Amino acid sequence: MPIRIHNFAGRLGWNARKYLPRLSSESYLKLQFLTRGRSQKKYIDYFMQSREVPKPNVVNLETINRCNSTCEFCTANKNAEKRPYKRMEEALYYNIIDQLADWDYRGHLTLYGNNEPWLDTRIVEFHKYAREKLPDAFIFMSTNGLLLDVEKTKAIIPYVDQLIINNYCLDMKLHKNVQKIYAYVKAHPEEFQDVDILIQMRYLKEVLTNRAGSAPNKHEEKKIIKETCLMPFTDMWIMPNGKLGICCCDNFEVTDFGDLHEMSVRDAWNSPKYQELRRQIREGRQNYPFCKHCDFIDAGLRMDIVDDILKDHAPTHGARQSIFKAKR
Repeated sequence: MPIRIHNFAGRLGWNARKYLPRLSSESYLKLQFLTRGRSQKKYIDYFMQSREVPKPNVVNLETINRCNSTCEFCTANKNAEKRPYKRMEEALYYNIIDQLADWDYRGHLTLYGNNEPWLDTRIVEFHKYAREKLPDAFIFMSTNGLLLDVEKTKAIIPYVDQLIINNYCLDMKLHKNVQKIYAYVKAHPEEFQDVDILIQMRYLKEVLTNRAGSAPNKHEEKKIIKETCLMPFTDMWIMPNGKLGICCCDNFEVTDFGDLHEMSVRDAWNSPKYQELRRQIREGRQNYPFCKHCDFIDAGLRMDIVDDILKDHAPTHGARQSIFKAKR
């Protein structure tokens, strides 16, 4: 099925997020920390004990740092944005993709961060180049869909394995342009047989995580989070200025783990600064100032990847190797 809609527990879940936002958020996060903690620790142990630093499982490459939505949980929404405008230099983008190809990167790649990718007019051409250079990578696009239409959908699908449309709204209804896309794909499934199109029904005013304490509708400056976090072990976060940030929760681009104008992708990922971050986070977020109030946890893509690695490539006899598995 080339297109599907995910409602996150349907009307019951929608009403919980709408009328009991804080309780819904806290209950969900508590459940995830309880159920995911053991797998996270196992993967982090695997990562830290590997003879070579494993490659990232997800490369997030943000080519422009702007969004056109008003999601109340995100500091990158157009009413809360504080970052200096930046559009990645084309030479830098192509160089990063070339380096990933030379590194034989086969994990997940998304040209997305705290932004809306369709605000970058080069986005289709950028995806085309990434697809050509990284044929075995799983490339996915995540968009709020506000700028999307049928023609843009048809233009991007040759180069992505998955297109995620986050339909942020207040009424649990598809936006009119998304309705047209849905109807077209349903009527022409043969055109979309090689791509997975997922429409996610999202509540615009939802309370999610506190994003390292900075989320506009969930500030946090007191509670200390002692659980560990997968992100420094799974995700490479490349900002439009060419620097490696810590993760998606660095909404204001204040962390810096390497400048790709000055060092290679591989050297930045393997740098002593990054390794020190991992050593501290391994024992809990309280050990790293930026992370100590953060309650973010990824219970989706990253946990799926981690579970596959732990299941299919359990280490034996002290010999451990990094595994990168693209789900095509």
